[in-house]
Amino acid sequence: MFVRTVYATGDPARLGTALGALNTRGHDLLEERPGYRGAGVFVDRDLGKLLTVSWWESAAARRNSDEVMSARRPELLQPFAGTVAVENFEAVVLHAGRRPLSGGGLRTSRLEFEPADADLAADTFHAGVLPLLEVLPGFAGAALFLDRDRGRGMTGVLFADRASLTASRARQAAIRHAGTAKAHVTVVALEEFEIVHADVRED
Repeated sequence: MFVRTVYATGDPARLGTALGALNTRGHDLLEERPGYRGAGVFVDRDLGKLLTVSWWESAAARRNSDEVMSARRPELLQPFAGTVAVENFEAVVLHAGRRPLSGGGLRTSRLEFEPADADLAADTFHAGVLPLLEVLPGFAGAALFLDRDRGRGMTGVLFADRASLTASRARQAAIRHAGTAKAHVTVVALEEFEIVHADVRED
């Protein structure tokens, strides 16, 4: 599948307004778009960070949704958002796992790599990293997104609750260290979020 991520930062005190709009009007807009396969909403309430991920059955479906969503996005995110960054990726690995409850945790890693190493990154995550993540207490799902042309990507690992997210930090750090070395990728950012909503329909 294919994904679009929206990363917004702003005043933490105004984050609730954006969440309300995304979970009502934003959700309805996405559901109306052909090829839509689910979405996730993740927040850092202390710093004022918002990450949304929408899933699409094809690159064409994602592209066809861009006109409507790009036009409506500013009103959905205001007055919270001071900065907004939109990126498109291919979801090369997806393990939906068990659905995390609202209030669970997401840990993301931003990656950079040589475009020629995209397949190596995907194979390493699928065969070497994912099996180690699956046995972490509280594991609730994982995905790898790649932009092959730009040599950029993102991993996301979901945990059923915040305690599991916190407890996994050391073990996932060791997994990340070994995996990035084998895959020839560089981690350029590491973040954690609260899960507001997360749902993807694989079939």
